[in-house]
Amino acid sequence: MAKTPVIAIVDDDEGVRASLASLVRSAGYEAQAYESGEDFLRQAPGDDPACMIADIQMPVITGDELQARLVAAGRHIPIIFMTAFPSETMRRRVMAAGAHCYLGKPSSGDEIIRCLEEALAGQTP
Repeated sequence: MAKTPVIAIVDDDEGVRASLASLVRSAGYEAQAYESGEDFLRQAPGDDPACMIADIQMPVITGDELQARLVAAGRHIPIIFMTAFPSETMRRRVMAAGAHCYLGKPSSGDEIIRCLEEALAGQTP
């Protein structure tokens, strides 16, 4: 029996974490929520999720900084970025570094699930 994919949700907003976790579970995946990039980085490298949904604007370690640290450590996790402050410059930066999707907040549940399913299937957006 195949193991249920684990989706990490990294966002400093508790309400966003809870709603994304509910959405992810409703699509049949396991959700693990983290309130910060530091919280996620405390996890052992062997426990990487199948995919990550992360905010860009977070205190201490921003989403793009988290991505850079993961890449530098050889941890290549498909990341779906969400931000309330989308910019073309940031989109280009995170996509060039290997992000799977870059979405504005709010995004529809259908759009988030589409990005998630594509990331898990290894498809490019």
